[in-house]
Amino acid sequence: MQMHLLSERSRVFVQADPHAVSGYVNQHVGSHCIRLPRAGQPQASLQHRALASLDLCSISYGGSVRVTSPALESIYHLQVLLRGHCLWRGRGQEHYFTPGELLLINPDDPVDLTYSDDCEKFIIKIPTRLLETACQEQRWQYPGQGVRFLRQRYQLQELEGFVPLLSLLCQESEALQAMPKVQEHYAHILVGKLLGLMQTNVQRGTLSASAATFECIADYIERNLKHDIGCEELAQQARMSLRSLYALFERNARTTPKNYIRQQKLQRVHACLSDP
Repeated sequence: MQMHLLSERSRVFVQADPHAVSGYVNQHVGSHCIRLPRAGQPQASLQHRALASLDLCSISYGGSVRVTSPALESIYHLQVLLRGHCLWRGRGQEHYFTPGELLLINPDDPVDLTYSDDCEKFIIKIPTRLLETACQEQRWQYPGQGVRFLRQRYQLQELEGFVPLLSLLCQESEALQAMPKVQEHYAHILVGKLLGLMQTNVQRGTLSASAATFECIADYIERNLKHDIGCEELAQQARMSLRSLYALFERNARTTPKNYIRQQKLQRVHACLSDP
């Protein structure tokens, strides 16, 4: 499948030992093990770039290599098949991926993939915290067990605007002058696109009364970050007791009001420092 993704400028390995490529992938893209075919000497190739908290890579092992992992733990994988085919086994399912198909792997999903000799994939590693942040920014209820992609297989053609977005991500990752703020923006666009286009366990309906109250308090904090904000002041704004205020923050932000304010101030400082 022809797509404008990572170029030769991102080349890390060319016709290399698959174990060397696998070791690099373990460092940057996700923990796994590989099993090589008994016959032949596969030669692997890899392109890789970082984009904010994302990692982008194109990989081919040059042989019928089996890739396994008990779980990705703190990351998601978005995998697009570019050439060849790939057998995916997961939770009682099997599917042969062909060019133009996309697989989403959740952090707790076991990984079991067998590449064809000519298989080439484009993979994006996405940290779980990026999806959590996206839910917080949209005021969506973040699932207690984390975001899960309920449907894991897609055709690229059914995802409107997705292929151009992947090309833009790669182009920005290869820019001669990296701009951290712009890269973060692209990463957030990708995650927003995933949550908007794909089936997940995220509830995006009308906010509950509790969540609506928290949203008002969060907006008040955002507007007054330059000032010292106390819990008593927040309780007055919310027209509730201190005990109810702490319960509100525990339920909606899983932290205390003081810690939440501290986190918001740190995020603003980080954003200012990162802005070129």
